[in-house]
Amino acid sequence: MVRAMSAHPVTIDCQYLSDQFAAAYLLREQDEFAFVEANTAHAVPRLLEALQAAGGRPEQVRWVVVTHVHLDHAGGASALMEACPNATLLCHPRAAPHLVDPSRLVASATKVYGAEAFEALYGTIRPVAPERVRVMEDEETLAWGDRTWRFLHTRGHANHHLCLHDSASGGVYTGDTFGLAYPSLQRAGLFVFPSTSPTDFDPEEALRSVERVAAIASRLYLTHFGEVTEVAGAAAQLRRHIAFCGALLDRAVASALEGPELGAWAAEVLRGYYATETRAIGLDLTDDDWSLLRLDLDINGQGIAHVAMKRRTASTRT
Repeated sequence: MVRAMSAHPVTIDCQYLSDQFAAAYLLREQDEFAFVEANTAHAVPRLLEALQAAGGRPEQVRWVVVTHVHLDHAGGASALMEACPNATLLCHPRAAPHLVDPSRLVASATKVYGAEAFEALYGTIRPVAPERVRVMEDEETLAWGDRTWRFLHTRGHANHHLCLHDSASGGVYTGDTFGLAYPSLQRAGLFVFPSTSPTDFDPEEALRSVERVAAIASRLYLTHFGEVTEVAGAAAQLRRHIAFCGALLDRAVASALEGPELGAWAAEVLRGYYATETRAIGLDLTDDDWSLLRLDLDINGQGIAHVAMKRRTASTRT
């Protein structure tokens, strides 16, 4: 039986690290389905459960889209593709080599976390067959049933990042381009902040990407986490926060600190900044809130430090 499309996706809580921390999305078009984001191998059973609850089978999955290859977005891509034999994986051209051969990603993450912690976080990551991977160029469109997808290359968070605009909902699946908006932190109104994690943070490109998305989106589907309908409000917050992070990057470049000390300093500055910003909107952060934010702010500090060290090195060569 052919069923009508649903304009809006099913939001799947991947249960990565905690509740409502990382999402994947399930879309239906007639008797075909698509996933946006694959999270980790441990989340794939949850994605397949959502598919079954929607009346679908793995054989009906036509597309799997990953916004970039950071492992909380694409670590489960190979497992999901193995489970869905008719699916094609859509990604940025720079992401494709890492999906076809994830050995460098796995080795790098294993070095950071250790083998046991890596397995606990991400599970097993295997290569995806090259013929099942399709790269999407900037502004390329893809017709799927009655809807059209438009892909945007959105640098700033990662150089291999793309976003997906869906004509059916008017929404954009933003990955990390439009920041993080955890549901538990929205109780005083909208609060969204950028991800500046290693290794490619670029404030100018991040701002440019925010403007591109804001110009076409009627709603946002964030990986971290869920639907945001206040597009203009989210864009305004991100402009301010990214500008602050850009100024912090300049300070980091000029600092005498290096390595982990530089990252810890940047994270502490970010904590102070967001403490002030949240108070200004009436959001009184609890200990649980700070526990939720700690990982992101630590990683954001590391990302700023990483880019600062690269810029210092580049300046000494000129």
